Amino acid sequence: MTTLIAQIDETLRGELIRAAHAMADAARPETLRHFRIPALVSDNKLGPDGGFDPVTEGDRAAERAMRAVIAKLRPDDAILGEEFGNQPGTSGLTWVLDPIDGTRGYISGTPTWGILVSVADATGPLFGLIDQPYIGERFAGGFGIAEVVGPQGTTPLRTHPARDLSQATVLSTFPEVGSQAEARAFVAVAGEARLTRYGMDCYGYALVAAGQVDLVIEAGLNAYDIQAPIAVITAAGGIVTDWQGHPAHNGGRVLAAANPQIHAQALSILQASVGDLP
Repeated sequence: MTTLIAQIDETLRGELIRAAHAMADAARPETLRHFRIPALVSDNKLGPDGGFDPVTEGDRAAERAMRAVIAKLRPDDAILGEEFGNQPGTSGLTWVLDPIDGTRGYISGTPTWGILVSVADATGPLFGLIDQPYIGERFAGGFGIAEVVGPQGTTPLRTHPARDLSQATVLSTFPEVGSQAEARAFVAVAGEARLTRYGMDCYGYALVAAGQVDLVIEAGLNAYDIQAPIAVITAAGGIVTDWQGHPAHNGGRVLAAANPQIHAQALSILQASVGDLP
């Protein structure tokens, strides 16, 4: 299917960029209002017998705030949000929203969670933001933009140059997320790397875009978990695919890499390790 990006002129690009930032601006205070408070309550989406997938009033309030911005600025666009589902549109564009990516980190008080905002057409994300309100950093990518705005001002984003996997830093949420077989595939890659760190949530993808780390490897993702990171990392010079090298904007097993060379190294190991996994 042909991308709509060829039909998006400079005026519309500006409107979409401003709308994305307005959504993140609206969500920020809603997330901070509930962060690191003793009385924070989290509900389990999976129920008492299905594991633990928390959601808080911060998640819900932030998504409501972003949807209100869309209703005002982009009422013809569709919405895919984690907390309130799908809303159809007529423009051919969809806003993909994760109000708090990393709610486990959020309820634990770590500053690795973030607000994810992206706009996509049928082929995938066109522009995205990874916003960390507590630190005050916002990573943006797409439409010719690749930058982070934060306490140190505005800095261009550029992924790390190619280096061998033996010198790489790898991030993941494993073993918390993913099956045992998927975790073994991750370990096969991580075992070849110099350094592995865990539990970074969406901030790990931001660090790939910033040139700090080489790889993020995860599984069990949804579209709203990965579309904004895809936009930011791709704009910074990186590559994001599934574990077969195919587009990853629908989620599933994801490999985010700083450059094509280390992506190829990690992909080869993952493919050899997962075998006939569905």
